[in-house]
Amino acid sequence: MTGKGRELADMMERRKVDILCVQETRWKGSKARSIGAGFKLFYYGVDSKRNRVGVVLKEEFVRNVLEVKRVSDRVMSLKLEFEGVMLNVVSGYAPQVGCELEEKERFWSELDEVMESIPTGERVVIGADFNGHVGEGNTGDEEVMGKFGVKERNLEGQMVVDFAKRMDMGVVNTYFQKREEHRVTYKSGGRSTQVDYILCRRGNLKEISDCKVVVGESVARQHRMVVCRMTLMVCKTKRSKIEKKTKWWKLNKEECCEEFRQKLRQALGGQVVLPDDWETTAEVIRETGRKVLGVSSGRRKEDKETWWWNEEVQDIIQRKRLAKKKWDMDRTEENRQEYKELQRRVKREVSKAKQKAYDELYTRLDTREGEKDLYRLARQRDRDGKDVQQVRVIKDRDGRVLTSEESVQRRWKEYFEELMNEENEREKRVEGVNSVEQKVDKIRKDEVRKALKRMKSGKAVGPDDIPVEVWKCLGEAAVEFLANLFNRVLESERMPEEWRRSVLVPIFKNKGDVQSCSNYRGIKLMSHTMKLWERVVEARLRKVVEICEQQYGFMLRKSTTDAIFALRILMEKYRDGQKELHCVFVDLE
Repeated sequence: MTGKGRELADMMERRKVDILCVQETRWKGSKARSIGAGFKLFYYGVDSKRNRVGVVLKEEFVRNVLEVKRVSDRVMSLKLEFEGVMLNVVSGYAPQVGCELEEKERFWSELDEVMESIPTGERVVIGADFNGHVGEGNTGDEEVMGKFGVKERNLEGQMVVDFAKRMDMGVVNTYFQKREEHRVTYKSGGRSTQVDYILCRRGNLKEISDCKVVVGESVARQHRMVVCRMTLMVCKTKRSKIEKKTKWWKLNKEECCEEFRQKLRQALGGQVVLPDDWETTAEVIRETGRKVLGVSSGRRKEDKETWWWNEEVQDIIQRKRLAKKKWDMDRTEENRQEYKELQRRVKREVSKAKQKAYDELYTRLDTREGEKDLYRLARQRDRDGKDVQQVRVIKDRDGRVLTSEESVQRRWKEYFEELMNEENEREKRVEGVNSVEQKVDKIRKDEVRKALKRMKSGKAVGPDDIPVEVWKCLGEAAVEFLANLFNRVLESERMPEEWRRSVLVPIFKNKGDVQSCSNYRGIKLMSHTMKLWERVVEARLRKVVEICEQQYGFMLRKSTTDAIFALRILMEKYRDGQKELHCVFVDLE
């Protein structure tokens, strides 16, 4: 399937296919990737050029993925959750007729293991190239298949039927009466057979209303796509609205920054100085930002890796698809040659379009915008390569899976409250500490200016939705306002209520059970203005606090990484000199 990912996504969008099991993908490794048009491919393949399987999901269902199991280059499965209903999608690729019996037995053993690992109450749909013919008619096998197969059953087809009996499943293709053209899944030369099947639990057959073969597509040369319409009975729950955010990043452009300053001045009645109280100033800034900079739609941006999908490429692929359909209907030599020629032209046009898009990207790399484009592309590829991007379900302390949004939130709250309020036993004894009572100087503008300069731009905002870019844009007016605000906080010993709130985001550590809270690291998104206040206070404390030379971490040019490097050098030196080394590396909580 190399080079055809975008064409496959276009076909799925046109045919309204949400989930697709694919075989012989040609992708090596065990990752996931976006293939364009809002579709994502989860795949698995070893170094050999044979086999390899995958599952393609529509973008809106990617967030429903709970688990991905890559058993082998012939079997993989995805577990999805829909409003409390679990759906397991299995993609399989059985050995061909001429393969060794041992290889065939290994495939069926792997498929058995996958089925046995799925709880009885969960739905299962298997989409596989079984390389076998179950045959027409169902005498003696009425409980697992219908009458509408193709031709005679062979040994490999009997293995499919035996598997269905073992696992109490039904062969979906065979239950729907269709013309033979809409039952044949493989066509090559003069041979027309049925080797691709969809299976599901017998108890869920009533949820499938139709199943047939789609003809006239040219993504695969010999195989045809088998589709079924499945309706899951789920309990409707209130969906959380997509949060729209102000496009504060536009303040990096000078023209947007100047317009923001002008509109803010107009909102303040022509005043250059910001109001004294935090609440009024914050609300005016947020409202002006929404009007001037706009808000995000909450939708996913265009796929960065399919910029090359232009009108010329789409047109030639459409012509190839029509030529394939024409050849299927009338298999003359003239139609075959026309189809073959269009296949070659598609490869050339796709290659040219990709090369042109990448040449433009390479040209932009010398500019600041080009560096940002490359960074965004790399970040998107890394994000798309992850199987689970958003955790929808989590386990409670007893290992039970929680599916409702309310119970999941309660579990996160319970976990982080325990984690952050844990008290360790320690000896409370501090001697020789002298208290210092002296007048605290007012915070000066130059302190605020220096702290503001040290703050990085482009960071996630806290609940108050005011990033540090706003204060940098407003310049001296912001410095004066912040200095006065910080002095009021210092004198009153009370900070604005907005600063006390934060958003806690769990980040997966990429190890262990994805549904276990203990495998996540909590990151708190706080007010940027409060962080600025902390920087000012921290700078003052560093001037009066004595810190030993052995202290690493939260120290300028002395990170924990530097300490680890120094420790490694020491170990190497002492090992080379065959001397004993005694050292302590302490990580304080």
